[in-house]
Amino acid sequence: MNYRDHCKELNFPIPREPVVFNKFPSCVIGPDDSLKYPGYTEALDWEAELAIVIGKTAKYIQVKDAMEYVFGFTVANDVTARDWMKKNGGQAVLGKARDQFCPLGPSILTKDEINDPHNLRISCKVNGNLKQDSNTNQLIHKTEQIIAYISRFITLKPGDLILTGSPPGVGYCRTPPESLKIGDVVEVAIEHIGTITTKII
Repeated sequence: MNYRDHCKELNFPIPREPVVFNKFPSCVIGPDDSLKYPGYTEALDWEAELAIVIGKTAKYIQVKDAMEYVFGFTVANDVTARDWMKKNGGQAVLGKARDQFCPLGPSILTKDEINDPHNLRISCKVNGNLKQDSNTNQLIHKTEQIIAYISRFITLKPGDLILTGSPPGVGYCRTPPESLKIGDVVEVAIEHIGTITTKII
């Protein structure tokens, strides 16, 4: 819930703090890799996201200094098993952090290559049909605020990635709700950075 237009879509209040959960290295796959449909879910979903790439160790960082710790930005798909977001005590891990649940790439643009990371078109297509179409100017908690907040609790290391949230149009919010199935092709794109294409197999 880090896009204003996504909060509006769900009629949710604007969150005062970022919601934080984790993914693991085993989640990451390449920009053109296929994703094997996982077991134990019937509600596989897409989420187009801008990802921050950390460039140096960050702990107790102030907002005004946070961009000094950013190496660059890339594109991510925060794949989610929606039916598991309400199980396991309401924790996000088993719905968010399974193997292959973070397609990533196709490149990293360093911060000096992007005039404003908070003014980029972000979109997602499924089988060529546009599902998400927004702009990172809708981010509630921007890069600097996110890094400052997380670094209060967790030491960020070079190469760490922070996914920044998804705009409206994810499957579970659609009417009727939609889920990915075997054979579907998901394309997540961010202006200037590129596109990742993931086939569900």
